[in-house]
Amino acid sequence: MRTDDLIRAMAEDERRAPAPARAVALLLPAGLIGAALLFVLFLRVRPDLAGAMMTPRLMVKFGFTVSLAIAAMAVVLAMVRPGQRSAPRAVALFLPFGILALGVAGELGAMGPDSWMPGLMGHNARYCVVLVPLMAAPVLAALLIAFRQGAPTRPALAGAVAGLAAGGIGATLYAFHCTDDSPLFVLVWYGIGIAAVTAVGAVIGRRLLAW
Repeated sequence: MRTDDLIRAMAEDERRAPAPARAVALLLPAGLIGAALLFVLFLRVRPDLAGAMMTPRLMVKFGFTVSLAIAAMAVVLAMVRPGQRSAPRAVALFLPFGILALGVAGELGAMGPDSWMPGLMGHNARYCVVLVPLMAAPVLAALLIAFRQGAPTRPALAGAVAGLAAGGIGATLYAFHCTDDSPLFVLVWYGIGIAAVTAVGAVIGRRLLAW
């Protein structure tokens, strides 16, 4: 094959292959719909959500989960694009953890030590560590399939950050149901659920995203 023919063939392949961002735009809605269906099947919106929405605890909880999902998504989109640096975007991950750290500090400062353990344990810990990964599973599957259209140089790390994004989305959905609003509860039990999704993303991404 002549050089000109090879260049044209490579260019044609590039035009046919969907970019990672486009693949995410196509597949992420399917993952979100799957997660929403799981929510409808297994959970319900907490009855006091409207009245509690502007309380500091709930603002911290949603501020953490939503900002985590957005920041992790921005990082992983950079990771699956060849030649694009993800480190500058990774700085955004300080935001969700900063929000949660401020919430925990405020909780410890405002509440007496005798209330710390009840807040941490809450009432739904065993459900949280199961339902956060369950809500995240369709989103993680959609992201990993979409990211196959990219070329991550570190597939395990890309899968982990995809898991972090999916975990943030799953935690956000579960937060609409969960009545445990203490930042201590969010730190421990939401953290365990999100960490589990992150670990699964790393394991699957190591194989699925390799090239």
